[in-house]
Amino acid sequence: MTKRKTNDVWVYVVSIGLALVVGALSGLVSMSGMKEFAELKQPPLSPPGWLFPVVWTALYTLMGISAARVYLANTIDTKPALIIYAVQLLVNALWTPIFFQLELRLVAFVWLLILLGLVVVMTGKFKKVDTLAGNLQFPYIIWLLFAGYLNLAVFILNR
Repeated sequence: MTKRKTNDVWVYVVSIGLALVVGALSGLVSMSGMKEFAELKQPPLSPPGWLFPVVWTALYTLMGISAARVYLANTIDTKPALIIYAVQLLVNALWTPIFFQLELRLVAFVWLLILLGLVVVMTGKFKKVDTLAGNLQFPYIIWLLFAGYLNLAVFILNR
């Protein structure tokens, strides 16, 4: 394997690892609030609890792959794309404690709308650098729309 390809592999490993660590830390911070959440009224279409970490692991992996592709493309648009990526990753990480730990369900919904907007912008910026990197974010957008429904419905059902 050439030095360039070896370095590329490490970019992917670090990028995916970083996204997964951010997601894991966010979940760990909010573990205690998840017990109370399980006792709340749930809306129709609520998936089983085990599905959330599976889906989020896949989504964080796709984020990491996309960010690595954008980084490796090294175009004039790479830096702005990675900045919005970092911002959305932080906003994403903060949603979990807002919703589960602080139990601020309506604030969490508004926060999620902000996250969705950031992800849409990020997707466009990623696509400008690398089409596949942008396209890999569509499952994330779809999941955020579904999460928005769940978030708002939980708020309404448990006021």
